[in-house]
Amino acid sequence: MADTTPRIGSSGLSHVTFIVTDLDRMQTILTRVLGAVRVYDSGAETFSLSEERFFLVGDEPTATWVAIMQGDGGLPRSYNHVAFQVDAGALDELRRVIDSLGLEQRPPRSRVAGEGESIYFYDDDAHLFELHTGSLRERLSAYAPATPPR
Repeated sequence: MADTTPRIGSSGLSHVTFIVTDLDRMQTILTRVLGAVRVYDSGAETFSLSEERFFLVGDEPTATWVAIMQGDGGLPRSYNHVAFQVDAGALDELRRVIDSLGLEQRPPRSRVAGEGESIYFYDDDAHLFELHTGSLRERLSAYAPATPPR
């Protein structure tokens, strides 16, 4: 007999939503910095709380769904952030694009060798984004002690 018990817990990230004051400006940031592709624009007809647009970041079938919604995005600045993986060879060009958009970069935190590099920047509504070159596996390996435990 098959187990019909519902699975408890998440199978992964569904989407990330950002409340923003200017949909067009945020669309520019998402498309120019992250290479996002817009796949939906509600226009004046809204199905949710306000006008919204959906984007895909990355390649299908593992692309990340990013939603933006019109609203009061006035947040306090903090280290709460969302990180997107990027190629290390793209960091210099990404910095140039971020600068050309007039976005404020946050200084990077100190790093352990081997955990990857990051660019941190704020959008106009104080959302913090990280562009990161490493993976979790690389980070855990970098954090591991140099000598095995006894």
